[in-house]
Amino acid sequence: MPEDMDLAELADAIAPPAEPGTARSARDLEAVYDIPVTVSAVLGKSTMQVAQLLKLGRGAVVELDRKLGEAIDIYVNNRLVARGEVVMVDDNRLGVTMTEIVKADRAF
Repeated sequence: MPEDMDLAELADAIAPPAEPGTARSARDLEAVYDIPVTVSAVLGKSTMQVAQLLKLGRGAVVELDRKLGEAIDIYVNNRLVARGEVVMVDDNRLGVTMTEIVKADRAF
């Protein structure tokens, strides 16, 4: 998460307040702190036929639609909320650093 963005701003990016111009405080969000969410980081996508998929074996390489170093998409409950970069957490674990918050485009 960018250093200058606080929890309330991240919440507004995911689900803006009902009334434009109203502010949210972190205290307003306390009721939802314990709700579990699913966070997914998508490195890229690929399309292939089932026959091609069944031929894949150990060591097979699947080409994705992203270039090396390109930002990855970060989803919360299947909604795009941010873009980021893959980072090494430990010697054998990966993590994601958020580099950009994607503003929600709410049409309803």
